Amino acid sequence: MSSVPDGKKLVRSPSGLRMVPENGAFNSPFSLDEPQWVPDQECPRCMQCDSKFDFIRRKHHCRRCGRCFCNKCCSNKVALPRMCFVDPVRQCAECSLLSQKEAEFYDKQLRVLLAGGTFGVTLGTTEKSETMTCRLSTNHRYLFLDGESHFEVELSRISSMQILPDGTSPGESDVHTYTSLLDSHGEGGTSRASGMILHYKPMGSQDGQQLRLEAAEDKKAASLWLAAMHKGVRRPTGANINSSFSQAAKLLYESRDQ
Repeated sequence: MSSVPDGKKLVRSPSGLRMVPENGAFNSPFSLDEPQWVPDQECPRCMQCDSKFDFIRRKHHCRRCGRCFCNKCCSNKVALPRMCFVDPVRQCAECSLLSQKEAEFYDKQLRVLLAGGTFGVTLGTTEKSETMTCRLSTNHRYLFLDGESHFEVELSRISSMQILPDGTSPGESDVHTYTSLLDSHGEGGTSRASGMILHYKPMGSQDGQQLRLEAAEDKKAASLWLAAMHKGVRRPTGANINSSFSQAAKLLYESRDQ
């Protein structure tokens, strides 16, 4: 499926112009669907300041949450790449802050993930390791691993991720937790991320598979790639996490939970 060209089309919605995949099955796993707007008849007042709408004070819908606000409470126009909008769109104060925080992932960390890092890759319980370049596909749907061999992991089939610091090995009880580190250049960080363990289900299989990546050769570039995958942000609802959750994983889980 990853070899199928991802055609794009321009569509017009009530919220604005969007550049979306021709086939919805090829949406980025980080993407969000457009929300249903709160019907005008159900919001006689601003859902933030409670001001009553009239001929002068008109209604505006936030393009991210779909709620209804006055112009004062919904005047920010902010880029929203997770919904594939071509231009910045109107958002309420709360949603515009979220979108601005996510902009760092799209502007900086996503570029690092697309560029890739070099790792020693171990599949399953075997002790054999192969040096491979791991990178995110351009449609954000796969992790490509290239060396003497090639294989792919679909992000939507990843069930857990775990970041590893230098010189540590996870215990059996840590398999389904998410550990986040700041690399040595991070704020207050003293450790460098050196590897990652993924658990996923290969296409067509219900059996889980483990993939272990350990930094090889250019350890700094590998650590930056891991940091892009695991930059600490807030926890998603319902996840079993004992530390900060990664930005990439957070966006992935939010999209799944829609």
